[in-house]
Amino acid sequence: MASKEATGLGAPMQPPSKSTKAEPQVNSDLEMGSLGNGNGNDAESQIDIMHIARIGDIPAMEKLFEGKEFDATYCDDEGITALHWAAINNQYAMCKYLIEKGAEINKKGGESVATALQWAAQRCHYYTVHLLLQHGADPLITDAQGYNTLHTSTFNGNVLLLTLLLHTGIPVDVLDSFGHTGLMWAAYKGFPACVDLYLRWGANVHATDEQGFTALHWALVKGSPGCVQKLIEYGADRFAKTNTGKTPAITAQELNTLPAWRKALTESGYDEDGHAIMPTFPGASYLLKNKREFVTRFTFLWPLLILWSGIWILSQFPFVIALPLTLAVGYGLQTVAKHVLTYAPADMRQFTKTPWMAGIFSASLFVVGTTWLFTVMPHTTFKADSDHRQLFMNLCFIATYGMCAWFYYLCMAYDPGFVPKMNGIAEQKAVIDELISLWKYDEANFCVQCMIRTPLRSKHCRRCQRCVARHDHHCPWVNNCVGVNNHRHFFLYIINLTLGILSLDFVAYSYYTAIMPSASKECSIFGPDVCQVVNTDTFTLLVTIWANLQLTWVGMLLFVQFVQVAQALTTYENMFGISRASTNSLTSAFTSTGAPLDPRSLPPSGTSAHSDASAGNAHGHKHGSGGGGLLKMMTKLLGVDAFVETATGRGAATGNNKKRKGKNPYSKGCLSNCKDFWCDSAPLFTPRENGTATLNGHVVNYTEMYEAPSLMQIPGRGGDRRGAYEAVAAEEV
Repeated sequence: MASKEATGLGAPMQPPSKSTKAEPQVNSDLEMGSLGNGNGNDAESQIDIMHIARIGDIPAMEKLFEGKEFDATYCDDEGITALHWAAINNQYAMCKYLIEKGAEINKKGGESVATALQWAAQRCHYYTVHLLLQHGADPLITDAQGYNTLHTSTFNGNVLLLTLLLHTGIPVDVLDSFGHTGLMWAAYKGFPACVDLYLRWGANVHATDEQGFTALHWALVKGSPGCVQKLIEYGADRFAKTNTGKTPAITAQELNTLPAWRKALTESGYDEDGHAIMPTFPGASYLLKNKREFVTRFTFLWPLLILWSGIWILSQFPFVIALPLTLAVGYGLQTVAKHVLTYAPADMRQFTKTPWMAGIFSASLFVVGTTWLFTVMPHTTFKADSDHRQLFMNLCFIATYGMCAWFYYLCMAYDPGFVPKMNGIAEQKAVIDELISLWKYDEANFCVQCMIRTPLRSKHCRRCQRCVARHDHHCPWVNNCVGVNNHRHFFLYIINLTLGILSLDFVAYSYYTAIMPSASKECSIFGPDVCQVVNTDTFTLLVTIWANLQLTWVGMLLFVQFVQVAQALTTYENMFGISRASTNSLTSAFTSTGAPLDPRSLPPSGTSAHSDASAGNAHGHKHGSGGGGLLKMMTKLLGVDAFVETATGRGAATGNNKKRKGKNPYSKGCLSNCKDFWCDSAPLFTPRENGTATLNGHVVNYTEMYEAPSLMQIPGRGGDRRGAYEAVAAEEV
């Protein structure tokens, strides 16, 4: 039963002011209904019918109806019906039974005068909501406060439920009784994922309520930088004035949310006053024409200048002068790059979100290749005293270098295995309807960002903004995801990189052996022998050392990849556990008590079948904790975390989610796993058919694999939380 202390949305949002701090007035006594036992002489019978509906005991309800005293249209003094109770407790079978028996599907009840659909939506019961909609429930009916089902669902911030409702055709900009849209409510509540969904769906970012407040004004009440930035990215008026003349900047100042406002402006390319930052450096006109293309090319090529200038300075000046000069020049060039990023698109304002890391490796590859071609190779191949071993190692180097460069290019240029998107809203709705019919409408099986059914072993990449089939990881060194299409190319790239560095060491040794005798043994820091090596050819020495430094992260990466291929695991599965998509597919039709929700398998009399209410409160894919400083970022970029995880075999922990150990359902033994990976019939040097790969000797398509093959078995799991009414959450004042 609900208590009258349950807090819900009360009076409409009020315009921000210094005195009120822009918080809405709340009626703390509001709820969709008192949901009591009723008043009158038949109180005991009322308790029976409402209790039976709440626990989903269909045989008991049938027996009650046989007595002719009650039917499906019965309601108490406040208009609450058995359908209301069944809906809020996610009793799908009971809801269907009551509808078939003639229950009034749009009957309003309770203190908030709300329908059963609104009760179910308040608890994020997708399947019950869909059932009611399929049988004629009207999502546009409003309660006593003027909120329809879309508004009620927005208060909970559940993206999956909003997606379901929007696909029913409900207008995205439908207003409540005070002129607030769902976008305004999502911004006010501080749900960036919901704001993003509304905006992608075409919500009007310029809409105003009765007081003239836009969604941007309301986002500044909560002060969520993600919501504010998303609204600005979609063209929200940064200088829009309310009926009292308040701009978003004034609102932020009065509500002490200026940090969020300024951060969003900076990330979106505006100064603190909201004016666009205009570049003044050479080439600015090209930048303004196509920011994304300019920043992509700049961040890819600029590291070449930094790397070459650093090595050249170190090779031309005494060490005590060269080191500080190199640091100064490197810092200056890095500062220039940071300055350029201030004009970049919002999603490219960090080096890790640009091809910067790929530019560093490409620059290294270029410098090593040109040094070998113009310096090392002539002295170790065309000299009269060069032997066959030197010729052979030069051939080995050029072969591994060429293969490394080619497979590196393929990793960057090839589609990693993006899962195709739907062609329109009709196809998306068909997918949602299918998932609901299969009891699989959840985050494990549906990607809200891509609006697609999620294949097994796929993952949505926030950097690529796409779902990638058999996703391994997003690699900043190739500026692309590593997935089913390019995983083998990636492995061959790092293998050839390792062999290329080792062969470079041999030809560099032969080169120094040939020309070192004539070099001076005098220098200011090192001993005679080291001085002779340094004085022989400092530039080539530094290039060789820099190349060998790559063996640190490449060695760890090779170890991790060899182990994972042998175990038929991806990096993501190795770090965070085997995907539970198959588990959810097998158990999503059951409640926390194990009682089936599917009406084809009705619960026995007296069985409580409450759903896991918490399941509907997630807002997106979980990717692990973020941030953590420079050291943490470097460990991720260099693959140290994956190496430690693989070498130690410890369970990874990310936030409150710990790696789930157990039998890997994709592994058929080391030899079979390696054969599947390396002996794949897909072409090696040209693009493969999207998503295809070999699994246990059979060709499968990971972009279309939604059910685990019969050879895979994944154990299920359960949860437990009883359903009881809780008023729609709002700000408590």
